[in-house]
Amino acid sequence: MKKILLFVAAITLTISQLSGQEPTFSKGDKVLNLGIGFGTTLYTGAHYKSSLPPLSASLEFGVADGIIDKGVIGVGPYVAYSSYKYEYMDWGWKYSNFILGAKGNFHYPLLDKLDTYTGLLLGYNIYSAKWTGTGSEAEKASSSSVVWSWFIGGRYYFKESFAVMAELGYGVTYFNVGIALKI
Repeated sequence: MKKILLFVAAITLTISQLSGQEPTFSKGDKVLNLGIGFGTTLYTGAHYKSSLPPLSASLEFGVADGIIDKGVIGVGPYVAYSSYKYEYMDWGWKYSNFILGAKGNFHYPLLDKLDTYTGLLLGYNIYSAKWTGTGSEAEKASSSSVVWSWFIGGRYYFKESFAVMAELGYGVTYFNVGIALKI
């Protein structure tokens, strides 16, 4: 019984501490995120090699606050580029992806200096492919499609306007890290 009471007391104390945190992202804020992705969902398999890992940039605007007490909604544009090669023996393809989209995030403060959020990305993937094999004329192809991503993330602020960021989810990459600048 003592263990149960101690557990309930610890949970209650933790919740009361979390509810006292002030938001690090608010309505009217503007944050520029620059990231590099690891673990792509675009190209997988034994013969794929990354030429250039996914690089991304997004600008987020705080548009609404006071959601579920201290929650904040942020929206903004997103752009990313990546390049991959499929090689088998002396032939293969080089793929390039250029993604334009928009992100929407829901922020909720859990710890001091840590901006925690979850969000969705909806975008347009413009991709091209080029034959890299020998003994044949160079062939090219291109196409486009809608892409989406769901993720959870956080930005830890070392200074008022500088943070490191990380996002984990499914979509363009499984893991994205980088820096965030509040402007």
